[in-house]
Amino acid sequence: MTVRLGLSLPQMRQYDLGRDVPDVARAAEQTGYESLWVFERVLFPEPASQGLYGIPGLPWPDQYRSVADPLVTLTLAAAATERARLGTSVLIAPLHVPFQLARSLASLDAASGGRVIAGLGTGWSLDEYAAAAVAPFEQRGKVLDELLDVCRAVWGPDPVAYEGELTTIAPSEVGPKPARPIPVLLPANSPRALRRLVDRADGWMPVGMGAEKLAEQWRQLRELAEERGREAPFENVLRVNTQHTAKTYEGQDRLPFQGSVAQIVEDLAAHAEVGVGEILLDLQGRARDAEELKDLAAEVYEAARAAGI
Repeated sequence: MTVRLGLSLPQMRQYDLGRDVPDVARAAEQTGYESLWVFERVLFPEPASQGLYGIPGLPWPDQYRSVADPLVTLTLAAAATERARLGTSVLIAPLHVPFQLARSLASLDAASGGRVIAGLGTGWSLDEYAAAAVAPFEQRGKVLDELLDVCRAVWGPDPVAYEGELTTIAPSEVGPKPARPIPVLLPANSPRALRRLVDRADGWMPVGMGAEKLAEQWRQLRELAEERGREAPFENVLRVNTQHTAKTYEGQDRLPFQGSVAQIVEDLAAHAEVGVGEILLDLQGRARDAEELKDLAAEVYEAARAAGI
């Protein structure tokens, strides 16, 4: 049942970006974590137009008041490590100019020796869209589709040429190129998103909200892949948020991955049984500083491996 384990880097307000990101990245790699991850939040609205994740009345975590830029954070980690894969979970596609994001990811992959994983999504915050999006919220799917097109073009052979609604690239040389094809992972929270994932992505990036729910989503994804004739296997990375909200979901007594280290490991085991290849642990919200985060990450890793995960 052994799965790869990854760790989210310290981006929240209680951490020192320049000091703590390289420190935690090095420690995580030495502990045995095989990947390092970043997420994206660009502002903390007061008052917010929506609750957290778009759920009415659910407050945003206080740590979201300051979240470091994901690609700056990942670049700091890349410079401090040698082996760990470097992933985004996720970058909100419509908050980025497609051509520029494709180039940034390619440069980071080239600089890190081929370690980047591009987790991309469409987001949910209307306030973030109002401040930073390249297109209205209602066009978020189209923007993600164009970003996928632009990435494939920019990462591919020269001359690069593309024409879309947001992007026009005259035949050009565009470099540096990635060290290898960058895997693209997508969430899948709707039928259209599922089809996009099956048809266009290298892998799936679900969120741990209960082993039974994960198993059902995984079944639906495999069935759709068979229906649409996909033969390539899916890479999958399960995101585990250990302390963002206490909200429970239908049929659950509690939200998974809350509570003690023992409880987190028990939930990890249940989710690993579904068949995921990698689990990303976001522990940063549970720690007061980088030293506490490093200790907690080591404790969870050792407990998970001792449990056969």
